[in-house]
Amino acid sequence: MKVLVVEDEFAISKVLKAYLQKVGYDVIQVYDGNDALEKFQEFYPDLVLLDVMLPNKDGWEILKEIRAVSNCPVIMLTALGDVNYRLEGLAIGADDYIPKPFVADEVVARVKAVLRRTKSDNDNPVKRFGKLEINIKAHQVLVDGKDITLTPRDLSVLLFLAENPNQTFTREQLIEHIWGWDYDGSDRAVDLAIKRIRKSLQGWPSSEGEIKTLRGLGYQLSVYKK
Repeated sequence: MKVLVVEDEFAISKVLKAYLQKVGYDVIQVYDGNDALEKFQEFYPDLVLLDVMLPNKDGWEILKEIRAVSNCPVIMLTALGDVNYRLEGLAIGADDYIPKPFVADEVVARVKAVLRRTKSDNDNPVKRFGKLEINIKAHQVLVDGKDITLTPRDLSVLLFLAENPNQTFTREQLIEHIWGWDYDGSDRAVDLAIKRIRKSLQGWPSSEGEIKTLRGLGYQLSVYKK
């Protein structure tokens, strides 16, 4: 699993990377707030360790940007001890909060706990989004109880998006996950697949969700009602 560490203090970032790699995580480091979202979208992490006090852009703003495109778990790191700061982070969408100074072993334990909880939440093979029901293991799609027929490739795209609701993926990421690295065709294949899926899901009420295009970012299965 991959962890993105957004921390401007090099010594702290180095220690976190060492401890996380020791237990098997793949780690990418970012030291500047302006680079955080770009690296997040490039790295596609399973969890983010996010410092609050960063140069150019603080952790609260970065957390809001991440939540606009993803439900990826985020653990906040900060030297700010006031309980109001903790409440602010949790209200924005943080999954946990670790005050500085901290023990690296505790951070690793918190990371494991959050990822374990997230995995447990995602283990159910049947995803229900209002009248849209997707059985990941059975490869079955129902809208209001009626079977929806999709091509194998289109079904793979929808299943992948359903496993990661409210998370944005670029064309390149979808090609990598669905078509594979050896695909040498046009990325327009993604656009056409999304177009066909949308047509097939016309019976899914727009008040419950949609496959949304985020201009300049990519596609996501946006869920408004589960």
